[in-house]
Amino acid sequence: MPRRERPLDEGESGLLQFAADLRRLRERAGSPTYRELSRRAHYSAAALSEAAGGRKLPSLAVTKAYAKACDADPEEWARRWRAVAETGPHGADGSPYVGLAMFQPDDAPKFFGRERLTSELLATRHRFTGVFGPSGVGKSSLLRAGLIARTREPVLLFTPGADPVEECALALARLTGADAVELADELRDPAALRRKHEHLVVVDQFEELFTLCRSEELRRWLISALTNCTKVVIGVRADYYGHCAQYPELVEALSGGQVMVGAMTPDELRLAITEPAAVAGAKIETALLARLMADAVGQAAVLPLLSHALAETWQHRRGMTLTLAAYEEVGGLEHAVARTAQEVFDGFTSRQRAQAKRILLRLVTAEDTKRRAHKDELEADDEVLVALAAARLVVIDRDGVELAHEALIRSWPTFGEWIEEDRENIKAQRELTHATQTWEALDRDPGALFRGRRLATVPAGLSLNAKERAFLAASLAAEEEVSASARRRTRRQRQLLAALAALIVVAVSSTVFALRASRTADEQRTAAAVLKAVGEAAALRSTNPGLAQQVALAAYQLVPLSQARNGLRQEDAPSQVLRDAQSEVTALVVGPTQQQVATGHRDGTVVLTDLDDLPAPRASHEAARHSGAVTSLAMDSTGGLIASAGEDGAVHVVDVALGKPREITVLPTRAVAIAWQGSTLVTTGNDGVLSFWTDLRRERPRLLTTAELGLGPLAGMAFRSDGNVLAAVTTGRAVHLVDVTDPHDAKLLSLTKDFAGTAQFGGTNLLMTTSATAVHVWDVTDPRDPVLRAEIPSGGGAVTSAWLGAGSAAVATDDGLVRLWKLPPGGDPVEQALLRGHTGPVAAVGLTPKGDEVVTGGADRAVRLWNVDPRDPAVRICEQAYPRMTREEWKRYFGDLEFTPPCHD
Repeated sequence: MPRRERPLDEGESGLLQFAADLRRLRERAGSPTYRELSRRAHYSAAALSEAAGGRKLPSLAVTKAYAKACDADPEEWARRWRAVAETGPHGADGSPYVGLAMFQPDDAPKFFGRERLTSELLATRHRFTGVFGPSGVGKSSLLRAGLIARTREPVLLFTPGADPVEECALALARLTGADAVELADELRDPAALRRKHEHLVVVDQFEELFTLCRSEELRRWLISALTNCTKVVIGVRADYYGHCAQYPELVEALSGGQVMVGAMTPDELRLAITEPAAVAGAKIETALLARLMADAVGQAAVLPLLSHALAETWQHRRGMTLTLAAYEEVGGLEHAVARTAQEVFDGFTSRQRAQAKRILLRLVTAEDTKRRAHKDELEADDEVLVALAAARLVVIDRDGVELAHEALIRSWPTFGEWIEEDRENIKAQRELTHATQTWEALDRDPGALFRGRRLATVPAGLSLNAKERAFLAASLAAEEEVSASARRRTRRQRQLLAALAALIVVAVSSTVFALRASRTADEQRTAAAVLKAVGEAAALRSTNPGLAQQVALAAYQLVPLSQARNGLRQEDAPSQVLRDAQSEVTALVVGPTQQQVATGHRDGTVVLTDLDDLPAPRASHEAARHSGAVTSLAMDSTGGLIASAGEDGAVHVVDVALGKPREITVLPTRAVAIAWQGSTLVTTGNDGVLSFWTDLRRERPRLLTTAELGLGPLAGMAFRSDGNVLAAVTTGRAVHLVDVTDPHDAKLLSLTKDFAGTAQFGGTNLLMTTSATAVHVWDVTDPRDPVLRAEIPSGGGAVTSAWLGAGSAAVATDDGLVRLWKLPPGGDPVEQALLRGHTGPVAAVGLTPKGDEVVTGGADRAVRLWNVDPRDPAVRICEQAYPRMTREEWKRYFGDLEFTPPCHD
């Protein structure tokens, strides 16, 4: 017998009336079961039941399908749906919690917990103040609902965006009523900003100056304009602190005027939880308050997740009381955001899901930060946008659309997987969008079109809007016209050359031999001088590194030999000790999306360190403890779970999604190797059998299945990003590629030609294996036939660890050195940096997601973070090379070769 529906909540809201009418409609249709209704409507029974649940407004598509399945007029119900959507109130109306969205100045009456910092900002006498803190700590809310709401004079507020001049002009126009176009022309002079606005200027999300703005000229304009203003406060994500330090005038302005925003104290957190409810005439159940405090105390990035969980709990409150039962029903702190987002997404039709994915990917950058997009760029159905905004996943205003908070990227696994899979396309999409906007701004000037290599490297399959399609079509047409013109010109030239060829052959043949002999002699003389200079530059590094680098660069510019190229590597990369451990490091893993590193140690401890913090102090937390040395660490694709294995055979699983580790289980198995297959943890013991574990966040993890490969015990393993191909490293140091699409029918595909101790996939096409003397990178586009793409030598010591990143590889050796290599497409590996600092063997190495930071751990117990300069070596060398090379120094190293200094003033 079908289960009776839950009674609707008491009340007379439009939402509850709408749900009651849907239930009556179903009764008039003969009270079909939701399973039968699902068959007619082609939506899940859960989605249809929730539509009549009265807790939230269903999507328009679900409403129309529900009506049609009950033999009612879908268009009539569509009109009723729009009336409810426009007039409300909905379940979230009147909520004192803003969810993922930032607090605005009008939200000041319900903004609590940051009174101390608000007072500090209001009382500061510094003309220029920087507010620094990690993402999710509440900087934007502090500036808006704290500082701006309590400032009496007019405040100019804007974010830098892609064009700081335009964003500033638009904000000033809204404030003063002046024409934005005229203001933008006047503001080209940085000093004009102070003349136009003599009061407080607040620039939020200042990191957009480095993530969205591509013009160095515009960056310097904003810095110059702000440093001339009467009073300025900027909000900056802590991991962009170093970017600010690259501008001397910004460093000087910020001197002494820095406010650090960290985790709320327990008292501040209690106010942030209880006072908004009190303002709305509600109260927090004691058990819920205790749970929230336990979940959130001491965690800096938890505030948007906390606000969203409370906003969802508000919709499920009992009367005017927020209860622990309602909090757990919505998924709690860890899963409320993901639950809301996934429910909205699952409620869409397949066409709407594709559009929602396209919209959300347009609202992020390849660096995992959010960006604002104008509505005409999105070309989205209002229904999809309204549904996303109603769930507070995005914010819509008259200027465009943006994510409610970057926490959505970290907390919704599906979204994180989309970004990881599409990262290169996202980067290409942003470049294409920016180029299209420039083309449109210049009245479609042909000179702004893509040409040559830029056009050829546009990936296929990008999701383009109408303007971008027009831009790309115009670029292709212009390129074809250039090619056709070149072909016509070539034909004419060939005809002329044919006539002259006979005359030239006789003259040329008589001189070729002499010229060839002369050229060969010159080339040999130059190459000999270059090799000599390279050797002398190496000897000169310890006494005069600036001149040594200039000699190496000049040698490479004369003859690009591999010996000369290695002389350009960076050997002065700055580093800092993240942590001095109690025991030597034995394993290390860097988070794929969040700035976190987990280290395993000889004493059995697993420690999580936050890389988002400012240089000191770093927040570190013990995550797990083995009774023997930690032998292996692995982090899932979302960066939310860490698994560790040790000499004791135990496998610990730790939840790190909120920054502070929480051990959730110890698997009932013994393992010598572990690896993640998406969200499934795979372990293997001395018998070589693979065990696939799922439901790891539940009280009892579930053994999904087991698989026998027939290869004997394994020393290590790694899965390709799609989870279908396994690289299995046997104890005999052989690397087998195995098709595990169906674990019950695993198929051996191939065996790499070189022995190895470890293996790691990079994306879907690359595999890295390590031996004692070299690291091999394989192209496994066809896993049945791996092709050796590159061999990277160890450089002298034995390889102890290696990490394959996006376009780069880090190799650690037992002589205490780490080498960072660039892997250019189709080219040979290029040594980018040599890192010295450990006093013993380097046991483990990793790369941060952006690839410009290296994390190492060694037998000296130090965990180090290295910042490698990603720029072209010539730019880096010439920026630091003072004084410049003189003619006398050139003659000393290159003899009578023509003086061509490598760096110019």
